[in-house]
Amino acid sequence: MRELFEVLEIQPHNLNLYTLAFSHSSYVNEKHLKADYERLEFLGDAVLDLVISDYLYNHYNIQEGDMTKIRANYVCENACFTYASDLNFSKYIKVGHGEELEGGRYKKVILADIFEAFMGAIYLDLGYEEVRRVLLKIISPYIEDRNTVFFSDYKSSLQELVQTDQRSLHYELIEEKGPSHQKVFTMAVKIDNIVYGIGTAGSKKEAEQEAARSALEKLATLDKK
Repeated sequence: MRELFEVLEIQPHNLNLYTLAFSHSSYVNEKHLKADYERLEFLGDAVLDLVISDYLYNHYNIQEGDMTKIRANYVCENACFTYASDLNFSKYIKVGHGEELEGGRYKKVILADIFEAFMGAIYLDLGYEEVRRVLLKIISPYIEDRNTVFFSDYKSSLQELVQTDQRSLHYELIEEKGPSHQKVFTMAVKIDNIVYGIGTAGSKKEAEQEAARSALEKLATLDKK
């Protein structure tokens, strides 16, 4: 992990926090350890939101709604996966044998989660100013580039379309499977209680986006008829 610290110009104090940040639940269960990265991920998610919110507020004179949309693009699962891939996080992740065989160290949802956990570790170890510096070192080039789209808000697009026709819209969990460390969710989106789209992903939010994307494609096809 020394190479990663050098790239990010980090001088860690508590190495145990970083080891924990890269420890997947499958590895922890296999080795009978006490904790995995999930608590750090929870903390890192909040830190990421705050840092990007602060950056947008102080660098762009834009309205709250626009800031929300822009922030979503740089803190979503696809974005965190990209950041983790850029930094070769797969080299450092600790997964159990079964997860290793299934390519767990390269899975989008795991890499994205561990990116947030790593930021949580930096925050606890070195404080807010240091984690802010590291996050902006990684993310601000993407923001300034303006051409990278990580997040497509299909749910908002579908909501706007349905509101125009004054129809009802809601999402429903239709299946949840897999072990706790590798859940897969399938969500359906219903318009006037009719299923228009179904999506499957490693989180409910991503599955809802996939369902909304499917519904928009179906509606576009119907409009052409």
